[in-house]
Amino acid sequence: MRFMDMLRMSASNLWKRKTRTILTILGVVIGTASIVVMISIGLGLDKATMEQMESYGSMTTIEVYSNGGWYDPSSSTDPTENYLSDETVKLFEGIDHVSYVSPVLNLSAIGLMGKYQGWLDIYGMSLEALEAQGMEAEQGRLPSAEDDELTFFFGNNVREQFYIKKSYTYYWEDPSQFEDLDLMNGNLFIVFDQDAYYQSEYDSSVAKPKKYIIPAVGIERANSEEYQRYNYQVYCDIDQLIAKLKQVFKNKPIPGQPTTKAGKPYKEFYYNNIVVNVDSTDHVTEVQQQITDMGYQANSNMEWVEYAQKQYEMVQAVLGGIGAVALIVAAISIANTMTMSIYERTKEIGVMKVLGCNMHNIQGMFLLEAAFIGFIGGVVGAGLSYAASAFLNHYAMQSESGFMGIQGEMSFIPPWLFFLGIGFAVVVGTLAGFFPSLRAMRLSPLAAIRNE
Repeated sequence: MRFMDMLRMSASNLWKRKTRTILTILGVVIGTASIVVMISIGLGLDKATMEQMESYGSMTTIEVYSNGGWYDPSSSTDPTENYLSDETVKLFEGIDHVSYVSPVLNLSAIGLMGKYQGWLDIYGMSLEALEAQGMEAEQGRLPSAEDDELTFFFGNNVREQFYIKKSYTYYWEDPSQFEDLDLMNGNLFIVFDQDAYYQSEYDSSVAKPKKYIIPAVGIERANSEEYQRYNYQVYCDIDQLIAKLKQVFKNKPIPGQPTTKAGKPYKEFYYNNIVVNVDSTDHVTEVQQQITDMGYQANSNMEWVEYAQKQYEMVQAVLGGIGAVALIVAAISIANTMTMSIYERTKEIGVMKVLGCNMHNIQGMFLLEAAFIGFIGGVVGAGLSYAASAFLNHYAMQSESGFMGIQGEMSFIPPWLFFLGIGFAVVVGTLAGFFPSLRAMRLSPLAAIRNE
């Protein structure tokens, strides 16, 4: 018997018993939709976590800190032993799979513009590292090598760090009073020497520090739906920042930089932390471990992602198991349907055997019927899972707290999961029809013909 003949006979036999077939398919639909939706929740949580982590920084970035901090004058150890310097940068550049290394210099300054005063959190890093932050400019651009002097790129929420000096009204109290605070086009004066500035406010004998106008080259694109860690920060080229600080403070200690026991600055510049970018997420953990073994503190988003993924794998396994129970129940229903079909078609099976039909063809016909039920139920169930996924995502987006503390879509069905659901339903259907098909194959021809 040709395969196409077996296919036609299987479809015809199922169609003769429409009510039973539809009820059996309905069980497969529920089982397939359940397992696909349950697995999609685990995938959705994993995807949302990755997106949330990426919003806090690159997944291939490792942030390195010294173990010892700044030098304690009372300590007898080498004062520069744990500092992060240019030598440390070169050391990290020699590690395999490292694409670039950037020192990071963080300091605060005072911003003054007309009646407004604010606090600026300034981060200096290499131009390559700035571009890798993924910041998009709503106005202007990022600092570049074409800039001949120090320039600033403002996070979109930096304005919220300002207040009106006379009334001490902060931005968050009444944003309407800050409409003319234009960081991009206005004359923003920067005071780097904060100690001298505040002392001169209360002590007339202290000379007021010099104010500097630092051009703004760009402002980050606003995104009210997501928190980005650079929303409240000011970014610039680290080389330009160091040059400016040396000009401002000359031979005096620069705020944030360590000093000797005599209170004098070191000749070399030391950094708050170092950003190490790895060529692939597959090597982040490996490189991070090497840096840790060197005696430094190393943190990366991959640590949290790997931990979260392990948790979601457990959630996914549990949810997938719950969905699998529904599909197992559907498999029992398929086995029952096929067994009943064999009892009803005993004489038909006997005639086929007497006419010399191959035993495996008889078995294959029943397996095809079971696979048909699994396929139809799988396609409909996998299709319905998209509707269920859309409903769950709508619910999650409406909830202020999200799902399990994760903002974003809670269900994600990639194409491979759709086809896997259909394939699994077909396999389960075929397996459920296997033992009934064996019974059909083993029936005695004469006994089958005599059966009423």
